[in-house]
Formats: sequence, structure tokens, C-alpha cells
Amino acid sequence: MVVIGLGRFGSSVALALHELGHDVLAIDDDAEGVQSMSGKLPHVVQADTTDIETLKQLGVQDFAHAVVSIGTDLESSVLTVLNLSQVGVRDIWAKATTPQYGRILEKVGAHHVVYPESDMGERVAHLVTGKMIDFIEFEDSFAIAKTRSMRESHGKPLSESNIRQKYGITVVGIKRRHQDFIYAQPDTVIQAGDLLVVAGPTQAIERFAARII
Repeated sequence: MVVIGLGRFGSSVALALHELGHDVLAIDDDAEGVQSMSGKLPHVVQADTTDIETLKQLGVQDFAHAVVSIGTDLESSVLTVLNLSQVGVRDIWAKATTPQYGRILEKVGAHHVVYPESDMGERVAHLVTGKMIDFIEFEDSFAIAKTRSMRESHGKPLSESNIRQKYGITVVGIKRRHQDFIYAQPDTVIQAGDLLVVAGPTQAIERFAARII
């Protein structure tokens, strides 16, 4: 994972991704920002990401996901997203402050646009990994998430998959393509392609999502 821009939002994303066990390359053009994160992340670099050759030298093209959190500097943000797209990063998330800003970022290559006022860094970190489709955390470290179903549970009723006993979370319901929401019952059978709505302690949900292939 590459995180570019180490302000409050970018730092939050980078730290959350690191805590989830992902290899994170954090980049900022400000020496102070880099120094503040150097003791918290293993790979922090000061660099100008508006220069495509710099990105290539850093090996950014070898990463599948990137988060651009450059703040209010629209020109730098746009050039960085454009460069990431040109070097072949296939999943680019970008921070925007307004819908107009967001539309510009989408036009130059951002696949997802997030707005910090409503998308906290920790939540974005969960979504970037692709294991969770949606994630909401409450103040008491309790969360609700939409995740893909685990292969080992396919073809089994919930009573036999033992998800609650194994992972300490509760399957609230199932969203199946072209069907209405299914409220989970002990005899509900999980099928391949099902999306699960699960609830429980944040760390338990993180452990469950980490096991999904």
C-alpha cells in the first residue's frame, strides 16, 4: 500500500493499514511530516510525487493500491493521481474537500474519492484492503461491516460454520445478488458470492476479514 500525504487524514490511513499488517510506503514532500511518522512506520520517504520519475524510482508501480491525501493543493493532488495512473497502479483512492474537487480527481484516474469530513482514516484503511465493502465503527470499539463470505463457510448453515464461536462476531444478515436482504438464522446457508453483514468488537471483525481469501 502507498500512502501519499501525511497530514492528519493520510497519517491515520497509513497507521491503520500498518496496524492491519500491510506493508506501507508512506510519502510526503514535507520534511516535518516525514520526520513525525518515521518512528511509527517502517518505510517513510520525503519525495515530490508530482514527478513521475520519482515515483518510478520509489517502485510505486509495484503496489496495487495507493491513497492520495495531499490536502488542499489541487494541482499536486491531480498530478500525483495522474502519475499513479500512468505508472499502472490499479486501485487509486484520493482525498477531496469538495464534490467538484472529487470529480476532477476521478477524471484523471482516481478510482475512489473520499471526503475526510465523513470518511475517517481508519475506515478508509479497511476499505482499501478490499476485504470489507463497508465498515462503521462506534465509540465503544464496536463495529458493523459488510464483508465477503469466507470460502470455508460456503454450503454450510450458520449453525455449522461456527463463525460466532471461532471469531467472536455475529452474522446479522446476508446480501445475495438479485435477492432481498436475508436476515440471518441458524439454518441460513452461506453461498459463494454472498456478502455478509457482521457485527462485533472491531478487532474481532478485523481478524475475521483478514482470513477472507
